[in-house]
Amino acid sequence: MAREKKTCVECGHKVKSLFIQYSPGNFRLMKCENCEEVADEYVECELLIIFIDLILHKTKAYRHLLYNVVNQESANVQHLLWKLVLAYLLLDTYRSLLLRRTNDGSNVSMSFLFESLEVLVNVLSANFTFVFSFAFAAKLMLVMPRGKEILLTILISSYVKIFLFAMPVWEFPVSVIFIVDMLVLTSNAVALKVMTESATSRCLAVCFIAHSIRFLVDQISGHLGSVM
Repeated sequence: MAREKKTCVECGHKVKSLFIQYSPGNFRLMKCENCEEVADEYVECELLIIFIDLILHKTKAYRHLLYNVVNQESANVQHLLWKLVLAYLLLDTYRSLLLRRTNDGSNVSMSFLFESLEVLVNVLSANFTFVFSFAFAAKLMLVMPRGKEILLTILISSYVKIFLFAMPVWEFPVSVIFIVDMLVLTSNAVALKVMTESATSRCLAVCFIAHSIRFLVDQISGHLGSVM
């Protein structure tokens, strides 16, 4: 069985190995033959450091996560994909509920189940439109890898949505939701740049188009729901 190749986080060149392990806890990081830098310095970094660099949108942190942590050629990637889709939709539903509760003055409704189902339908329709418009814009403007890889990239790079859980705890204003949305957009663009090696402007344009259409569909669905 051929050993899978990893990726240099500095230049994106394929490398045979990230490190050589001599004994448990005793290893040496390998250098990239192309750029002669350490292939992946994050191998020996704490998770917090990696997370901070992801928030700072460092491309090498995204390369580490998308290529050297997540094995997109693995047979288990399909299982991971479904988990990420579920988590993404749940976080999006939570976002919509937060936004609706804030706009309604945080009143607890007796029809919570009906409201949740309505929000879920709106989220599904908005995200279906998002995926369709994203795929269409990317096909026109980028050199596209496989669709599964792009979907996995977008889902993973939307990790910023987890910050929504902090809103009820620290009572942040509703504007924070839209700040998180902007961070998700820029994170998607960085991840897309890493995966496609396209220009930053093109990746930003694709993400902006897809997120804008998603926002419009979400607003229209919410308005129709409130009228009905």
